[in-house]
Amino acid sequence: MSPFNTSLRLADLFEAGRDALLAQYGSRLQPHQWQAMTAIEQCRTEQRGQVHRQCPGCGLAGSMPQSCGHRSCPTCQNHTTTQWLDRQQAKRLPVDYFMVTFTLPAGLRPLAAAQPKTVYSALFAAASSTLKGFGKRKLGAELGQCAVLHTHNRRLDLHPHVHIVVPGGGIDTRRRQFKKLKGRYLFNAFALARVFRARLLAALHRAGVSIPVGLPAKWVVDCRNVGRGEPALQYLSRYLYRGVIRERDLIGYDTDAGTVTFRYQNAQTGRPASRTLPMADFLWRVLIHVLPTGFRRVRDYGFLHGNARRRLALVQLVLRVLIQNTPPRARPPVCCPACHTPMVIVRFTGRPHPDT
Repeated sequence: MSPFNTSLRLADLFEAGRDALLAQYGSRLQPHQWQAMTAIEQCRTEQRGQVHRQCPGCGLAGSMPQSCGHRSCPTCQNHTTTQWLDRQQAKRLPVDYFMVTFTLPAGLRPLAAAQPKTVYSALFAAASSTLKGFGKRKLGAELGQCAVLHTHNRRLDLHPHVHIVVPGGGIDTRRRQFKKLKGRYLFNAFALARVFRARLLAALHRAGVSIPVGLPAKWVVDCRNVGRGEPALQYLSRYLYRGVIRERDLIGYDTDAGTVTFRYQNAQTGRPASRTLPMADFLWRVLIHVLPTGFRRVRDYGFLHGNARRRLALVQLVLRVLIQNTPPRARPPVCCPACHTPMVIVRFTGRPHPDT
């Protein structure tokens, strides 16, 4: 076999590297990571069962293995991403938007790897409450927030941070008016960072987490204007439901050296770069970013929350937003290879319960 294999699938790498992964990291694997690994390995195989379709035009029948549907699988959930982006676009307002990024300091990252649900829950709560407090004090209004958790950088290192997209203004529910932000500036990033640090440490302390000593006094919060919001939402949508790496970015697997090489974009130069890791280290970096079962990566707050439709409707009315009640976008059909008519699903066989 040549040292490099092309057209790699993540499932193939898990199959080839399972023994090395378990030997080095088996004691650290958590149940949700086992579930993700199993789902990815079985995706679109006979183990997942079959979906049977028939063409209503020419009668041609066919079947194919089912996908796993796991949110960490790089070949699944594309339609889910599209639906999320459609929902966010329907909430957009004619104001400037800001993207505020709250980053977990390096000293707390080992805690995130060991206790992801506790640490990431505290990260969400501290970041959203910090912005909520600034909105009340600086604007006298309730902000809308769309928060998305990212746990990695482009090199697949553990680098947890929350991006929060914020419309430039808030709603004063007592006066039933929208207070639009003046200028292209939201809040001072250094002031946000100070409050965020205090709130996150307090949240971790309440959760019973042992906080390491030596944490830096200054933390990082980035706050920038992103225009009308669409570029920021497009950026966030690319990382929601496809796992941490696209399979087209898997360059090769050196079977002799037992290493995997993948492609990424260098954040400083903006140019493509590559990184080579031992197989076990690469697979661990994939699994360490799998979120606990049921944990939500995306959360809305304020007047963008799902239970605040009346407040959002009031904002849209005040800003004269044309509301279009469009149905959810349908999943692209599987067309008949003979006559190109959309095929219909007639039955499933051996269909297991999907992993989440």
